[in-house]
Amino acid sequence: MLSVTPIPALSDNYIWLLRQDTSQEVCVVDPGEALPVIEFLERESLSLSTILITHHHPDHTDGLGELIRRYTPRVIGPNNPSIEGIDERVGDGDEIRVMGRLFEVFETPGHTLDHISYFTPGIPPLLFCGDTLFCAGCGRLFEGTPEQMHKALTRFAALPEETFVFAAHEYTLANLRFANEADPENPDVKHALTECEKARALDRPTLPSTIGRELKINPYLRVNTESVRTAASKQGSIDDDLATFATLREWKNRF
Repeated sequence: MLSVTPIPALSDNYIWLLRQDTSQEVCVVDPGEALPVIEFLERESLSLSTILITHHHPDHTDGLGELIRRYTPRVIGPNNPSIEGIDERVGDGDEIRVMGRLFEVFETPGHTLDHISYFTPGIPPLLFCGDTLFCAGCGRLFEGTPEQMHKALTRFAALPEETFVFAAHEYTLANLRFANEADPENPDVKHALTECEKARALDRPTLPSTIGRELKINPYLRVNTESVRTAASKQGSIDDDLATFATLREWKNRF
């Protein structure tokens, strides 16, 4: 069985660690710093065999150099030469086998142009989406366009509802507070906010989420609903789903 464990890093990052219960070898996703990973591996007597990278931002890659020097893992990531240390560059539709599971690579530009995500359709399905999809939110558009991000999120929305969503940041409370404004008639958002406030008060992660949950609480996946459109119409254009998404994303930037 494949287990996934969060390793907290920096101020609000999660470095996800994948492990098969029959092996001491593990994979980590987006190591923004090395020390938390090294401490975890040494404490649990584990060996790092694989690293997955979603995009080039330093809070997802700064631990690469030290981890490569110490463990010489296989490093898989986007086709971006500026990321040093990747030895297997992948793109949309590529398939890789990691920890005994077959993963499909999705190109998901928007947050950055090189952003990719990793999906495995096993039992249960798992999605490692970096800074594209968050619990109740999505990534800021630093390099890409609203159209690119909306397309990526639409692709995620079509995945099985039981898919676990492993985002890279603990942004949930801030996202839910915005969602409560952007989707004010949604009782699921209010319930999620209460539950996540309790979790954070106990210093527990609010992640992973699921696609099914995100379809209920994430305003960026609900741009075709009357509640979201009515709220967004007070901020900008809602001519179609894409315009509503762009309005929401810009509103969140100011929120």
